[in-house]
Amino acid sequence: MARLLGALVRLATTDLRPLRRRDFRLLFAGQLVSFLGTQVTAVAVPFQLYQLTHSSLAVGLFGLVELVPVLGFAFLGGALADARDRRTMVLLTELVFALTSGLLLANALLPEPRLWAIYVVGALQAGLYGLQRPSLDALLPRLVPPEEIVAAGALNGLRGTFGMLAGPALAGVLIALFGLPVTYALDVLSFAVSLGALALMRAVPPPADAERPSLRRVVEGFRFAAGRPDLLGTYVVDLVAMFFGMPNALFPALAAGLGGPAVLGLLYAAPAAGSMIAFATSGWTGRVHHQGWGVILAATAWGVAIVALGLVRSLPLALLALAAAGGADAVSGIFRMSIWNRTIPDSLRGRLASIELVSFASGPLLGNAEAGVVATLFTVPVSIVSGGVLCVLGCLACALLLPGFRNFDLRHWTGAPGGAMPNS
Repeated sequence: MARLLGALVRLATTDLRPLRRRDFRLLFAGQLVSFLGTQVTAVAVPFQLYQLTHSSLAVGLFGLVELVPVLGFAFLGGALADARDRRTMVLLTELVFALTSGLLLANALLPEPRLWAIYVVGALQAGLYGLQRPSLDALLPRLVPPEEIVAAGALNGLRGTFGMLAGPALAGVLIALFGLPVTYALDVLSFAVSLGALALMRAVPPPADAERPSLRRVVEGFRFAAGRPDLLGTYVVDLVAMFFGMPNALFPALAAGLGGPAVLGLLYAAPAAGSMIAFATSGWTGRVHHQGWGVILAATAWGVAIVALGLVRSLPLALLALAAAGGADAVSGIFRMSIWNRTIPDSLRGRLASIELVSFASGPLLGNAEAGVVATLFTVPVSIVSGGVLCVLGCLACALLLPGFRNFDLRHWTGAPGGAMPNS
């Protein structure tokens, strides 16, 4: 009995082995603090937009403003991640991030903050995100051995959900008690920790066969992804779930009738609470080999939870629905990261990370715009419920139309030449 209990505990806890690796530990700690500040700003910006315009559409359109730079710079970021030192790429972009957050602080200090300035800085930060994220994602397999990649991905997810949980809650308190300038100032200061940690890390040079960034190299990455139904499935399912089921642009409108900034922070934090629970009990995911079905079922569960959010009328039930959605998204993310990090060659990892970035960044940004438009044409509950229903239907369609993805089993992966997935 004691042995059985011990095995169950190991399955339901986070694998901490990657934290024994010095450089992974430094990156983990630096990004933990930096991402916390970023999530504070992620709440402050839509709050300020709604405060200036009183329009959910204006908040939703901010996603479109961010989308164009992400699409424009993601593939360049992927090519640079495969041709340059990845640690240096993250460090330089992190420094510019700090400067742009300083611009948001300066704008908030004006007697009449400029609406256009918020959109311009948002576009700049989105472009930086497109440049940075491929290098950040491509760092992971160079910092831990293959057998610890799933555990490292779960730890990164736990780190991210901590930021998404604590950041919005902290933002709500800071906005209510001190105002937007202090809130933005915290984000600026958070980058100091991240820059220090990155400076202490060892260099992560490009692979030995790396070439100069070029359009040909970008196309090479697309060709590799096109020959991999397992990769295409992760992109499509996540895009469907986020486009139809992303309700974040509607949070300021929901919060306005439920208590103001403090409630806004709770709404943003609730999905992260569910994600944190899922990541903290993620030991069992290492025993699941049918990752394709894992992604599909988790994304479907996200859609069901979003439908529930649109149907409930009380704050506690809304927070519970959002927590369930966040937990489902975390499980989907664990399986997607497992497929990406265990099957993509290091020489292509940056360029494939840029494709991943476009899929999981464009979905929420477009989804926020879609939610804002539908809420403007109809109502906020109609926007949420219809999006959740379409998310579920879209995931079921992916299960039917993508057999190579739904049947993917990591145990049968042999790294077939040319990126074709064997046994599909």
